[in-house]
Amino acid sequence: MNYDDPIVYPGQPGRAHLHTFFGNTAVTGNSSDASIRGAGNSSCRGGTLNRSAYWVPAMVDMRTNRAVMPSASNFYYKTGYRGVRPADVQPFPAGLRMIAGDAMNDRPGGRYGQGAWRFHCHPSGAGAGPSIPNCGVGQEVVQEIFFPQCWDGRNLDSPDHQSHMAYANPSRPGCPSSHPVPLPEITYNIHYRIAEANQATHWRLSSDTYAGPAGYSSHGDWWNGWDPGAMEAFVRNCNNLALDCKSHLLGDGRSIY
Repeated sequence: MNYDDPIVYPGQPGRAHLHTFFGNTAVTGNSSDASIRGAGNSSCRGGTLNRSAYWVPAMVDMRTNRAVMPSASNFYYKTGYRGVRPADVQPFPAGLRMIAGDAMNDRPGGRYGQGAWRFHCHPSGAGAGPSIPNCGVGQEVVQEIFFPQCWDGRNLDSPDHQSHMAYANPSRPGCPSSHPVPLPEITYNIHYRIAEANQATHWRLSSDTYAGPAGYSSHGDWWNGWDPGAMEAFVRNCNNLALDCKSHLLGDGRSIY
């Protein structure tokens, strides 16, 4: 965890709200595409085959003003959705980075927030919605963040870190003509274990600077750091064939660990 955000505040360490980082272990406010792809270890399965950087606003217990440590995390690279054909999904370009959700959002939806995130209780599935639910003891609050999978085919980033990407539209299936290149759909599942009754009623995201139910500012940042060969393998052998390769199979007889 640190107060850096190399996408929103590049070269400005300490300027952001508190983030919880996953993946590349060397990410700082000064990280660049070269350092993401070529430096640091990784907390992800596969080690340095996946130096991608993943980060979210920290979950904070407002009684103590201390960050809550996630109990688990899963990052999915899903195949075609909303009319995107699995066979058309392409590997991520080197250097691509993006944000899903909106750190400034203060209501159930928003300019970038609508449909980009959801919370629920695990394993019951109760409390599904845009704000942090009051899950029972022994369960976990899960924060889900859904990234757009349609790329404009040109820009690796954009001024708002969003507009070079787009969501497929279920009413007009597939990627829009403005963003014609389908990529795997990234989904974050970040888990926080409940150890005492009503614990989550005291939690807010570090970006929740508004009055009202916690969680509306949910968002996630992603910066591609995959080894090109490993990424090509799971896209071609898993995504394109619509196969479930779990979190470690490359679909060609190899696995990462």
